[in-house]
Amino acid sequence: MLVGIGLMPHGNPVLDPPDEETKKLAKVLRDIGREFSSVDAYVLISPHNVRMSDHLGVIMAQHLISWLGFEGVELPGEWETDRKLAEKIYNAWKESGIPAVDLHFASRSGQYSRWPLTWGGELIPLQFLEKKPLVLLTPARRLSRETLIKAGEVLGEILEGGSEKKIAFIVSADHGHAHDENGPYGYRKESEEYDRLIMELINENRLEELPEIPDELIEKALPDSYWQMLIMLGGVMHRVPVKLVESAYACPTYFGMAGALWVRK
Repeated sequence: MLVGIGLMPHGNPVLDPPDEETKKLAKVLRDIGREFSSVDAYVLISPHNVRMSDHLGVIMAQHLISWLGFEGVELPGEWETDRKLAEKIYNAWKESGIPAVDLHFASRSGQYSRWPLTWGGELIPLQFLEKKPLVLLTPARRLSRETLIKAGEVLGEILEGGSEKKIAFIVSADHGHAHDENGPYGYRKESEEYDRLIMELINENRLEELPEIPDELIEKALPDSYWQMLIMLGGVMHRVPVKLVESAYACPTYFGMAGALWVRK
């Protein structure tokens, strides 16, 4: 059963908030952790793990190991994959015609079945969550919006009805990456426009409008959030009714970060 959804950023500033907005955001992330402390497993979708343009990824490796930090921040740890749940998701996607790949490394099981976790997609959200088994998924940017939404709908069916476990879905996402002229991507007004729109859709319960966001705005805003939000917020929410509890936004550096907590109605 799906108990709720957490939209969680993966920027270093949430670990040591430099301003009041980021402190409010970190509080939302801690609240997400408390709300989901009793779940049996997480399903986490990450934009910064294995990158495939036209296939969704389902990580099947048994052990998930911290590997890649960011800007000198290392977050050690090891998590275990809920492999039965991962197999259900993968099989359901394949049977539904969703382009998906099951991913292993070195060995299919045992101590050498290991997969790296990165700062961005996984390790920072996991700092706010009690350690549980999890399933790691990756989005794909070249799949059509319709395919991503269908993937979310199928995923919602699995999370809601395919297991007796209590499951939380975690969407790891940062938003526009061109908020600062001194940042690596410079300044683009579209980053502000995209972030403002995303927060309006979240706070006004208008996420069904996600597919209407123009390609040009997405391309110029440089987010790493849109595709997994379509899978989760545009798809799973069609299957499982949820309500927004709280949200927050901060932009202390060149990229925008948002947190939001939804629980089932």
